[in-house]
Amino acid sequence: MSSHNDPVKPIPFDVAQPAPAQTAAATTSRHPVQRGTPVWVLPALLALVVLAGLVIFLLPAALEPKQASVGTAAESPGAAAAGQSASVADSSAAPSEAPAVEEAAPWSDAQLAHQRKTAQELAAELLELQLALQARSVEQWAAEAFSEATSLAAAGDAHYKERRYEEAAAQYQQGLAALQALQVSIPMLLDQLLQQAEQAIDKGDASAASDALATASLIEPDNSDIAALQRRAEALPKLLSLLDDALTAEAADDLAKAQTLLRQATELDPLHKRAQSELERVSAKTRDRDFNQSMSAGYAALNQGHFDSARKAFSAAAKLLPGSKEAASALQEVTTAETAQRLAGLDQQGRRSEQQEEWADAVTAYEQAQKIDRSVLFASEGLQRSRTRAKLDQQLRSAIADTQRLSDAAVAAATGQLLEQAKQVSPRGPLLEQQISQLETVLRQANATVNVTLRSDDKTEVIVYKVARLGSFSERELTLRPGNYTALGTRAGYRDVRQSFTITHDSVPAPVTIVCTEPI
Repeated sequence: MSSHNDPVKPIPFDVAQPAPAQTAAATTSRHPVQRGTPVWVLPALLALVVLAGLVIFLLPAALEPKQASVGTAAESPGAAAAGQSASVADSSAAPSEAPAVEEAAPWSDAQLAHQRKTAQELAAELLELQLALQARSVEQWAAEAFSEATSLAAAGDAHYKERRYEEAAAQYQQGLAALQALQVSIPMLLDQLLQQAEQAIDKGDASAASDALATASLIEPDNSDIAALQRRAEALPKLLSLLDDALTAEAADDLAKAQTLLRQATELDPLHKRAQSELERVSAKTRDRDFNQSMSAGYAALNQGHFDSARKAFSAAAKLLPGSKEAASALQEVTTAETAQRLAGLDQQGRRSEQQEEWADAVTAYEQAQKIDRSVLFASEGLQRSRTRAKLDQQLRSAIADTQRLSDAAVAAATGQLLEQAKQVSPRGPLLEQQISQLETVLRQANATVNVTLRSDDKTEVIVYKVARLGSFSERELTLRPGNYTALGTRAGYRDVRQSFTITHDSVPAPVTIVCTEPI
């Protein structure tokens, strides 16, 4: 069978010339027209006109079937050869007859030409897609599917050669669909290969990762994800070595070294899931260990009453594990224990001050306790006792320290009442007994009277402050309580004179002279 691309040879055919015209021409040439017009001339001319019309209009129509037959022979070189043999046979068999003209089939021929064009267009599209896929090394990642598609194309060629264009087009269409399916599958296949490479890297399988990436590089060499994964795959041996070293360090309980190695691994490949997971696990293990150590140290300090150290340890634990209820509870325990100890200390301090009759100190201790916790009973009761005794103690101390005020009878009387109040206190401590005794003594001394002699010149008016206005006299005797006194002398035309003197309970005072002697 000849190829459809072989050159097509046209089939020769003869055209019969009309005999009447030739006869008329010959007759005309042999017999010149005579002068005058014979009767047969007009009919002859009319016949010639009719014959010319037949030649002009009917002869081309008679020749069209033969030309169509020649076109069909061009489409099928085998059919063209068969047509030529038939023409030679007919010519040799009947040389005197005109060649037979095949019946024309324009619609069938047009349909066949359309089918052929369709098949050619599909074959061209199929070839274009085939070349594009081969440029992406399709034979290496989809050999079987690609082979099936090309087999369909070859089957189409076989139909085409036999001029079964419709069947050829169907085969080309199937082959094209198969190649299109391969083309459409490329993104998904590429994603699968990248996922396989990433999973292989995470599993530590460098060989599998390299194989997946090699195939992916054939499909899309310029893909940036492939380059990134390739770098990760190249770093994998060193990363796996770091992971092994970290496990060894962890087994030796050297968590700090394990963490350092794992950090190096994650810096080498931040996306490596196992390295990241191992770092998180070892970091959590280290954090838990440090947390437990801090909590243990905190409770040890708490049991010893070292509240600052305990609080520092528990605070460190809380930073290691933010939101830890254990650390928060431990810090609360420190506060509670510290408060309890502080209150207990203030209670002891207050009671000790009471026992030592240091009432002001006792009041201070109990007031501090109430500032910490106003609900504590010992502070309220201690304040009730201590404040009364502290006031009495202060009054006794003042009375004993400033006996000069007792020269005033009103002050002495008030002090006497204070003394009686002190005697009602029970139980009395040594200090109170001493204060009562001292106050009794000073009161007794203050209430004793002493005779004092005052002398003047009968011209000077004398006044003894807080005692009496004495007027003028030459000598006068007063009975006074121990204390400090001041006498004032005045005289018209003379400068005033002031004289101070002191009376004690255990001595006789010298006479006091008050005279105005300096004229103005």
